[in-house]
Amino acid sequence: MLRETFDAVAERYDRVRPRYPAALVDAIVTAAGLGEGSRVLEIAPGTGQLTVPLAATGCRLTAVELGASLAAVARRNLADRPRAEVVVADFDTWEVPAGAFDLVACATAFHWLDPATRVARTAAALRPGGLLAVVVTEHVAGGTTQFFHDSQAHYEHWDPSTPPGPLLKDASEVAADTGEFGRDPRYEAVSVRRFVQDVTYTADGYLEVLLTYSGHLALDEPSRAGLLAALRELIDTRYGGTVTKRYLHELVTARRTLE
Repeated sequence: MLRETFDAVAERYDRVRPRYPAALVDAIVTAAGLGEGSRVLEIAPGTGQLTVPLAATGCRLTAVELGASLAAVARRNLADRPRAEVVVADFDTWEVPAGAFDLVACATAFHWLDPATRVARTAAALRPGGLLAVVVTEHVAGGTTQFFHDSQAHYEHWDPSTPPGPLLKDASEVAADTGEFGRDPRYEAVSVRRFVQDVTYTADGYLEVLLTYSGHLALDEPSRAGLLAALRELIDTRYGGTVTKRYLHELVTARRTLE
């Protein structure tokens, strides 16, 4: 399964995946009222990109991670946070402690969960009045936009499953789908806040990031090598050795009803 590919590159994932903007983390902490008395559940933490700053509030945190290697790196990153634990389990089948948490968070991973049960399972984990925080991350137009348009031909050549045409949308054209939260009677006050960050990469750094994406990891070796070589040449010869990628992070929050 594609969602299991990340575990094979846990160290690289930790090294190159961007952290979340401080303003986004602060928005979660403030909305949930996190402190030493809080209990937090994080779903699919990876190596701790969001987990580490949440744990810094002193809360009691349980992170449920599917990949054993990712979990091991996350534990290392949380070594100075004894109130944080990382459990190796599939959240879709993990036994959820009912009503135990003040915050349930999931960053850039909610789409990997079973759509038939994910909303109900998060609601079951929250105490009445608790907060669900889901971060949806998209690559949008901005930074070195032309590079990403130029790279499209290489993707179409090396990966025939690539949809044709430019893929990047302006941030104003992207909106997280919050319908599943709004339709669930256990949630209310659904809202979305948006955060943008630009990250500049060298050719080496950008290719390393690509090697943490499931689609690239799933390519056969000759196709992956050909694609990466073509992208490296494009960055070095036409873009001076660096490219900037714009990330849009949408923070979707919903409050567990009191009844």
